Amino acid sequence: MDQFEKLWLSMGIANMEWGQGLMMAVGCLLIYLAIAKKFEPLLLVPIGFGALLSNIPIAGIGGPDGMIGMIYHVGVETGIFPLLIFMGVGALTDFGALIARPSTLLLGAAAQFGIFATLIGAVGLNALPGFNFTLQDASAIAIIGGADGPTAIFLASRLAPDLLGAIAVAAYSYMALVPIIQPPIMRALTTKEERAVVMQQLRPVSRLERIFFPMVVLILCALLLPSAAPLIGMLMFGNLLREAGVVERLSRAAQNEIINIVTIMLGLAVGSKLSADKFLALETLGILLLGALAFCIGTAAGVIMGKIMYRATGGKVNPLIGAAGVSAVPMAARVVNKVGLEEDHHNFLLMHAMGPNVAGVLGSAVAAGVLLALVGN
Repeated sequence: MDQFEKLWLSMGIANMEWGQGLMMAVGCLLIYLAIAKKFEPLLLVPIGFGALLSNIPIAGIGGPDGMIGMIYHVGVETGIFPLLIFMGVGALTDFGALIARPSTLLLGAAAQFGIFATLIGAVGLNALPGFNFTLQDASAIAIIGGADGPTAIFLASRLAPDLLGAIAVAAYSYMALVPIIQPPIMRALTTKEERAVVMQQLRPVSRLERIFFPMVVLILCALLLPSAAPLIGMLMFGNLLREAGVVERLSRAAQNEIINIVTIMLGLAVGSKLSADKFLALETLGILLLGALAFCIGTAAGVIMGKIMYRATGGKVNPLIGAAGVSAVPMAARVVNKVGLEEDHHNFLLMHAMGPNVAGVLGSAVAAGVLLALVGN
């Protein structure tokens, strides 16, 4: 009987708690959304599977001595994985639209307003019973409004590691929901006439400008906001690999092998934080709600700045491109293009929207640097 009892106690079914079962169901849901609905599949598949692995009773895969736990320690706690992702993003990004129309930096900056508005909202939630967000927690939650997953993970790992799972899932979920969340806000804040504005073709950008751009951005970052240098520095390094034209092998590696391997590791590591004891809390619901609010405010702020530029330029700027100021690249730009085509089948806004879209990547990194400088240890 003792042997049978010992065998029973070694089985997962004997040690399964309801919270672990629920989080395994959440992991399955993330995998379903990634495969069936194509919601950010590159990250939701490994995050969902990481959630399954980390909630297996007794196995301890997500613990400090487990495989995923060690991956988390090496890559996320140190901040290496998000930085390598940024290098790959830089190698994949064409900043030509931003260089051709530098004024779109204002749209990328305006869209970051959602971050700071949500920071205030997160602190305000402490007035309700069950919430106890520190200023560091609130800052990590607020960055969700930038719609930049690696930036959210980087800042959360620095300021609020216990909330990393909920913040990462919220960030990538809302990035995946861009085609659903943004269009109603864009239509509500613009008129039919504004949405139908046809913008002039962007000027050609020289190779010299493309090479100088990452160097100038890095120098400005070093002089003005060193706390953002890890993110912006790796982003600009990746972009320099792309634009230099003499390191094709390195550029291809950053765009493909490196970013793909790191994406797998990062997803599994984030999934390890979706354990029942960390995720099933009232604070998680607050994070999900604040994340949605941050994203909506960021989109609205970008469109409003677009309307200001529309009036300032005498109707030469389509306000819709302001919605691309959130840094969900290139999905937000594609949504802008789609909404513009609904008003005029000949109005292609994709390249114009890429300017504020890549400006949003820089804006979210700068916002993360500001928060890290103000409330980091």
